[in-house]
Amino acid sequence: MADEASHTKVLLARAAAGDSLAWGALLTTHRERLARMVAFRIDSRLAGRLDPDDVVQEAFVEASDHRDDYFRTSSGPLFLWLRGVVMNKLLELHRHHLGTQMRDAKRDRHIDAAPAASLAETTAALCAQLTAGLTRPSVVAARNEIHARLTDALTQMDSTDREILALRHFEQLSNSEAADLLSIQEDAAAKRYLRALGRLRRILSEMPGGLAELRL
Repeated sequence: MADEASHTKVLLARAAAGDSLAWGALLTTHRERLARMVAFRIDSRLAGRLDPDDVVQEAFVEASDHRDDYFRTSSGPLFLWLRGVVMNKLLELHRHHLGTQMRDAKRDRHIDAAPAASLAETTAALCAQLTAGLTRPSVVAARNEIHARLTDALTQMDSTDREILALRHFEQLSNSEAADLLSIQEDAAAKRYLRALGRLRRILSEMPGGLAELRL
C-alpha cells in the first residue's frame, strides 16, 4: 500500500509537470471505479444505450483539457475531482438523450466541483439497483408495486443517509471519500452508513414478494 501511494505521488508530480503519460496512467487507475459509478447513476432508460466506459472516456477528454485547473486549484484527491467531471458528463448526456428538465449541466460546469445527485436521482438509482436481480415470476409480476413502495420508503430516509448508502455500498467509495463529498466528519459518515444500511435491510424485509432475499 505504501509503495502504491508512493508511485501515485510520483505520477501526480510528473503529471503536474506536464507529463501526458503519467496523466494517462492516473486516469487508467480510476477508470474502473468511475465506470461503476456511472453504471449505478445512469438513468434506467439509457442503461442499454450508453456504455459506462464510453461516458467515462468522454469525461476523461474533458478532464484532460482542464488538467492544469486540477493541479492549480484543487487540494483534494484526484479521484473525487474526476468523479465530479464524470458526474457532469453524465448529467449532460441525460439532458441530451432524455430532454428532461434536469439540472443544467452548464450550471454545474465548475470543473473543480463534484456535483451531488438530486434526491430523486439517488432514489431512482437505488431502486434500480435493488430490483435489478429480481427474476422470480411472482416477484416480477409485482415489480411496479415493489418499485413504488421501495421509492416511497427510500424517500422517507434522511437525505444524507440515503446518499451515503449510495456512495459507500453501491459506488464503493471509502469512508473518507464519502465524508469528503458530503462535507461531514469521517466518524459521522461511518455511523450514518451503518444506520442507513440497517434501515435499508428493514425496508427490504417489509417489501412484498420477498425483497429480503437480496443480500446487502
